[in-house]
Amino acid sequence: MATLAASVIAAEPPEEEARTGIAYERLMLVMLLFAGAIFLISARLAQLQIFSGGEGGRAAAAANAPRADIVDRNGVVLATTIDTWTIGVQPANIIGDKTELAARLNELMPEQSAAWYLDKLNHGGRFTYIKRRAEPALVQAVNALGDPGITFGREPERLYPQGALGGHVLGWVGIDGQPSGGLERTQADQLTARAASGRALELSIDTRVQAAMEEELGRAMTSLNARGGTGIVLDVDTGEIVALASAPTFNPNAIRPEDQASLPNPSIEGVYELGSTFKPLTVAAALDAGVTTPGERWDAVSALTLGRHRIGDSHPAGRWLTVPEILTKSSNVATARMGERLGGERMDALFRSLHFHERPAIELHNRAGTLYPRRWDRGTILTTSFGHSIAVTPLHLANAYATLVNGGVYRPATLLKRTGDQIPAGERVFTAETSYKMRQMLRLIVTNGSGRKAEAEGFRVGGKTGTAEKAGEGGAGYSRTVNVSTFAAAFPMDRPRYVVVVMLDSPQANAETAGQTTAAWTAAPVVSRVIARVGGLLGIIPSATQDIDLSGMRHLVEGASAD
Repeated sequence: MATLAASVIAAEPPEEEARTGIAYERLMLVMLLFAGAIFLISARLAQLQIFSGGEGGRAAAAANAPRADIVDRNGVVLATTIDTWTIGVQPANIIGDKTELAARLNELMPEQSAAWYLDKLNHGGRFTYIKRRAEPALVQAVNALGDPGITFGREPERLYPQGALGGHVLGWVGIDGQPSGGLERTQADQLTARAASGRALELSIDTRVQAAMEEELGRAMTSLNARGGTGIVLDVDTGEIVALASAPTFNPNAIRPEDQASLPNPSIEGVYELGSTFKPLTVAAALDAGVTTPGERWDAVSALTLGRHRIGDSHPAGRWLTVPEILTKSSNVATARMGERLGGERMDALFRSLHFHERPAIELHNRAGTLYPRRWDRGTILTTSFGHSIAVTPLHLANAYATLVNGGVYRPATLLKRTGDQIPAGERVFTAETSYKMRQMLRLIVTNGSGRKAEAEGFRVGGKTGTAEKAGEGGAGYSRTVNVSTFAAAFPMDRPRYVVVVMLDSPQANAETAGQTTAAWTAAPVVSRVIARVGGLLGIIPSATQDIDLSGMRHLVEGASAD
């Protein structure tokens, strides 16, 4: 019996082995099928990568080369890059009814019609976009439609976290990665180079000051229904632009290609006859040349004759004026006489030393060419002395005033942060002595002259109004009712640190300006509000007692209180 059992047991292994072999073959078949499925899925993912992230994504990535962040002087991010979703279609891979699918896409993305989507679904190419910069929720909803012909990818998008702040300075990057306007365009190579090392592009702009200037400029534009305007805050020692605002402005996050032509930057793209803001420049040149002294009196009694025209004053003094009074009373007549004594050669040299004959020095495109005199006859000499017959940008004027008050040295302006040896030595234009005298006179214009409304308590403001009749289009002459109103200021005058220039194009009178459109009533108050808001932020300590010494100049202004 034991022998029989042993023989049976000995006979069982072949049958068990056969069953084990069949199970092994089945397991291998399952594994092969599973591996095949993984291969097909991988191939599909590769296809999606090629056509979704490839013909769409790779092309976009090629255009959207990496760009470094742009930050302000304190490290606040003004421009950065993020990844966004794209939705595309491969028409050949669509398996559903195209008309029905187009209708579903229209429901999810109503900004385009169902017919538009149907056209894309019937597109003859291998791939086309139907939505770029798509929200994740939208991507999820479109993905739920379940058609393999719809693909998804990722691409870089330029984001401006501060919204419209500094739009004209920054410019923008289009959906295809093409930079337009501002520093995005002019610094494109620099931004690409810095992206590789992760270094941001540091600007001279201070977002706090920029925001204050934009807000005050926008307020004035709205209140006065002005055609345009610009505001500049410039460091007088380094040439760094701390704020550069132009109105109307725009949000680079929401720019459209068709908007580009309608967004001029008047601070550098427009040239203007800036009127009486030129008078301190003429006076400074005359002092430097030794053709006058502060105490000399000039004839402001009667108008000057220039051919068929007459040069007069809007508020005639009816007497002879000292040099400081020429500025506090803003006399065209006396300034023109001074310019005539100075002569054409020296007037030309003055304006060339301030670079008025060339485009503004700044890292932006579309910099306007100035309207510079071709010849220096008597008419040109007389009129340029008080800011007519020559047209420059507001940035030219800001640079000139920085030169006027910083000791007499011209430095080109910049939107990039400068430190240490990056600050140029500059070019000597005025003597330090003349610069100091001009600071005294500019201060007197605010304390005793037409610039009173520019005063910001404690900040010792000095500056000059400029109200220029605006030239008509097509040689239509000058308008007596439309003007360009400008105030050019510096503070604090005992140790100037910053120049502030505000220009309003074609402001209209209202109750707040007492029915006036002159710079004293329109631009000067904007300067006052800006300085009051940003002076402390810029490290200027307001003082009720500290000021520039006027003891050698105040007695030359009639009606000025004694020191």
